[in-house]
Amino acid sequence: MQHTIVMTGATRGIGRVAAENILRRSPDAHLVVVARGSSATGFAADGRVSHVAADLGSLDGVRSAATEIRDRLARGDLPPLRAFAGNAGMQYTDDLTEGPDGLESTFTINVLANHVFVRLLEDRFARPARIVITVSDTHFGDFRHNMGMVPGPSWRSPEILARTGAFPEPDRAAAGRTAYSTSKLAAIYLVHEYARRLPDGIDVIAYNPGFVPGTGLTRNADLVSRFAVRYLMRAVALTPFATGCRAAGRYLADLVLGTTPAPTGSYVDRDRVAASSRESYDPRRERELWDVAERLTLTADSRPSR
Repeated sequence: MQHTIVMTGATRGIGRVAAENILRRSPDAHLVVVARGSSATGFAADGRVSHVAADLGSLDGVRSAATEIRDRLARGDLPPLRAFAGNAGMQYTDDLTEGPDGLESTFTINVLANHVFVRLLEDRFARPARIVITVSDTHFGDFRHNMGMVPGPSWRSPEILARTGAFPEPDRAAAGRTAYSTSKLAAIYLVHEYARRLPDGIDVIAYNPGFVPGTGLTRNADLVSRFAVRYLMRAVALTPFATGCRAAGRYLADLVLGTTPAPTGSYVDRDRVAASSRESYDPRRERELWDVAERLTLTADSRPSR
């Protein structure tokens, strides 16, 4: 049966591999790629790929993209919606990068943009449906999961995390990396809250690809950091700590297509359901984050009726 899959972060790295896997393995799928400008070009899929332009660092842009997809689904221009993959992610070299909404950019892209898509599309899903949010094992904050390269999360009130300067020495790279790991912890919190709030038949899953060298995540980093990731991390890529890009993309496609069984609210480490960090299970934080995300992302006009 013809169906639609909406995906962010599909133009490079594991997302590109996942998108190509989805198109090859699911001939009835129509893929809607949400990306900047014309960066979604290059898919050879016989008209089975649509592009919706959006800067994920702008909440107005994300709302506009989600609304466009809603409208196309309502008109029947797209087949029924079966999946959303929130795979886009960003890491900056400081905690001072601010988007047009006056919010910190890591938190906006890694957390709030996904929230907009989930909320504005939730009543357009044809059940059974699946939402997959790409997270990171950096949220554990220990050497086993991050090899000392990324500081662990440092939770604050979501009101603080959404603004620049949430962490000490915000102009330093360590603060930018802390913002990244903390945003991935936040994404897991929202997955748990979505699992409680979304209608039956819409499953939501947090996907951890592991450490994947060469994804372009650090493309905004300084020259030294980019050099380290590109060359020095090649050695790490040969260890069990790392996941190859093709494998990580295939695992993501498996989740989106439902090949990997996973109950709603679960954390999937590469290709199997696992436990996320002890800190990541906190209903009070999850509810608080939901409330702040609702207030920051949804206008009176865009808020879905429940």
